[in-house]
Amino acid sequence: MRGLVTAFAFLTRIPMPRVAMDEREQAASLKWYPFVGLVIGLALSALALVAQRWATLPGAALVLLLWVALTGALHLDGLADSADAWIGGMGDRERTLTIMKDPRSGPAAIVALALVLLLKFSALASLADPLLLVLPPLLGRAALVGLFLTTPYVRKGGMGDALRGASATGCRASFFIAVAVAACFGARGAIAIGLGLVVGACWRRACVVRLGGFTGDTAGAMVEMVEAATVLALMATR
Repeated sequence: MRGLVTAFAFLTRIPMPRVAMDEREQAASLKWYPFVGLVIGLALSALALVAQRWATLPGAALVLLLWVALTGALHLDGLADSADAWIGGMGDRERTLTIMKDPRSGPAAIVALALVLLLKFSALASLADPLLLVLPPLLGRAALVGLFLTTPYVRKGGMGDALRGASATGCRASFFIAVAVAACFGARGAIAIGLGLVVGACWRRACVVRLGGFTGDTAGAMVEMVEAATVLALMATR
């Protein structure tokens, strides 16, 4: 269970018992990523159910605030770094990787963050069924598992380097369990799964073409893209 604790400690700001974050525990944590996403989704759904009693826009803002707070903006940081690097890198692999390591945020990063948060907020304000909020965080973390299973990690010594030693069998099982849970939501679950796969596959392709694989920042960007796409799809399928 140390892998589960490690997954929560890394992906969320939920207080966890102290564990040694060595490579073995980090590798063991990857298969738990979709479960972490499920817990995040359940928390968002619970708040959204309560927020139904309030005015729509403040309620949506509070759910989005919780969404960001639970993850400590971890994946938003990856999205910002990726946006800056993709534009500033001008198609060059090494330049793109170098820009992603720069802690400063440029205009592309700010615009990307603003747009993704605006998309999420507008979808939250229009979402008919709060229980559907289980799906975007679940599928976003399942996308991470799928990325590690299918794509080279190119940043030697980076945060995701240790995860390459994760059990392929355990990760495949967790990925398909996450898809099965999403499928339990019927047609809307199927739409979320399909759109998540399309968005994830397109971003994976872009990373492979530009970098030959992916980095921790591009993985975080994938989570945000999948989450934004699926919550918008769920809003549109009332």
